[in-house]
Amino acid sequence: MKLFIVESPGKVKKIQSMLGNGWTVESSAGHVRDLPAKEMGVAAPDFTPQYEPTERGAEVLRKLSELAAQADEIYLATDPDREGEAIAWHLADALKLSSPKRITYTEITESAVKEAVARPRGIDRDLVTAQAGRRVLDRICGYLVSGPLSQATGNRLSAGRVQSPAVRLVVERERVIRAHQPITHYAVQLRFGDWTADWKPWLDDDEKYFTDEAAAQRVAQVHDLEVAGCRESEYHSSPPAPFTTSELLQAASATLKLNPGKTMRLAQRLFEAGHITYMRTDSSNISGEALAAVRAWCAEHGLAYVSPPRIWPAGDGAQEAHEAIRPTHIEVEEAGGSAEEMALYEMIRLRTIASQMEDAVYAVRTLQLLDDLDGRPVEFTAKGRTLVSAGWRELARNDQDEEEPEPDNPVPKLTAGQAVVATNGKVLEKKTRPPARYTEASLIRELEKLGIGRPSTYAAIVSMILDRGYVATEQRHLIATELGETVVDNLTGNFSFVDYEFTRVMEASLDAIAQGEGDYRSLVADAYAQLQDEVDAFRRKTCVHCPECGSLGLRHLVREADGKNPRFWNFWACDDCKATFADESGKPGSRQEARKESPYKCPKCGRPMYRRQGETKGRRYDFWGCSGYKEGCKVTLQSRPDGSPDSENRR
Repeated sequence: MKLFIVESPGKVKKIQSMLGNGWTVESSAGHVRDLPAKEMGVAAPDFTPQYEPTERGAEVLRKLSELAAQADEIYLATDPDREGEAIAWHLADALKLSSPKRITYTEITESAVKEAVARPRGIDRDLVTAQAGRRVLDRICGYLVSGPLSQATGNRLSAGRVQSPAVRLVVERERVIRAHQPITHYAVQLRFGDWTADWKPWLDDDEKYFTDEAAAQRVAQVHDLEVAGCRESEYHSSPPAPFTTSELLQAASATLKLNPGKTMRLAQRLFEAGHITYMRTDSSNISGEALAAVRAWCAEHGLAYVSPPRIWPAGDGAQEAHEAIRPTHIEVEEAGGSAEEMALYEMIRLRTIASQMEDAVYAVRTLQLLDDLDGRPVEFTAKGRTLVSAGWRELARNDQDEEEPEPDNPVPKLTAGQAVVATNGKVLEKKTRPPARYTEASLIRELEKLGIGRPSTYAAIVSMILDRGYVATEQRHLIATELGETVVDNLTGNFSFVDYEFTRVMEASLDAIAQGEGDYRSLVADAYAQLQDEVDAFRRKTCVHCPECGSLGLRHLVREADGKNPRFWNFWACDDCKATFADESGKPGSRQEARKESPYKCPKCGRPMYRRQGETKGRRYDFWGCSGYKEGCKVTLQSRPDGSPDSENRR
């Protein structure tokens, strides 16, 4: 028996049908091991990750171990990216496989899968090390910073190597919007029957807007003008490239109103069903075989295509490990198990076909009109365009708004020196606007532009900052929450990982490791040392002096479970006095009496037990908990009607 291990359960049935008898296809259901949940899992000087099976992963490994013992050959066919390579390594390591065959494919078709089986390779340790570097850096950042951040703010907060710069982008955009002071300015438009001309305002070199309304009103009274020139030109509108991951997320948001998480789930299902190629990619190009298929389809349907084929340059930082997202069979017009899957497939297919079609060509006519007003020249410009050749637009409109240089405006062909008379003129009052809030899609575009994150992480970044309450959505736009602003205010200027350039360089360093050109230990060690210094400085900055003995202590704001008691300060670092103070406007106030020790003792460890009352998610609770909870004693007792603990009703 040959064992074929894939990453997603959704692929099992289809690939099993392709391989037939003698094969057993099974899934790892994603990662099977990770760093420990309750400790950092790495330590100086070598920073070797200490992995352990996840709860689900342990069960998967038991099942795979039984199958592996019966197998003659084992193929590790996890996804063709950094995460997939890491999963393959973890499987090989945990199952103690001596010579597994690593295979990858970017489309689930019988030919692609069988070709991959015929060309196995070893596990790419550089890719595995790069993934480990990303995971370890994320863990170090979160583990070292989240605690001090929470202590400094009095809220349970988390920091992240990639999530925090993303939150910062949203916060900074929100503050620009708040600070915006609109400027009223004016434009003038003259109408000549069914076409219009726009005034070129009188502006000095240091001016951006014309703000003299009275002067604009006088310009609007101009009627008799002379044609100073008539220029004919062509404008070519080229089709967009096939989709990268980030472009797919942006287009699906703009056209289908899908958020990034939903788009990736739909694309995953299309990929697993064999309808599209792998959906995590930063390449805009498709394979030579796919190019030939697209061009043949265009020829068959009478659509003009370019020669030679269009090839797009790689973007900054692009790895181009896989081709762009495209249909596996360009002739298949409909695919997908739901209306949303079908709509996404259609968008991917039309974009792929359009990418090889000819430009749309427009004839552009530009008129320059002149007059004189109070001794000053007055210049108007009229532009219009006419579609000459539809090219790729014959197939579909662009899936993203494209700024065309000329609006529809039927400008006539005139000659220099010819007189024209405006039928009317009007002043257009305008106001400057702040930049728009980010949408989930435009935030991903900005992250990509800054080199933050990679195709496999874009959707997860957005989901994470939403789930943690640092950002919220309002009419499909992202707004910064008070919690998000608190995080950014405390991190910015104190920690380098929240700086965009630092994060970009770190991503580039991880890419270098993936290509065998970087060093894992030096990268992690340097980042750890820098972060440790920054954490120490942040602790000193956010510590306060104990009013009783002057010792430095960390701020701990604690709210009692019933939500009614005031917050208070605990100077746990003050070993001499253990003082507790009331919180007064964010500063330690009057000293509070220590809580009286409870007469009720834990039946397991003998520590005092304390009553907990309150309400959460609309449900009341009332129980007694052991004070040794942090030391591992999790005994709880229900409260009796008289409020005492019920030692017979232990939870």
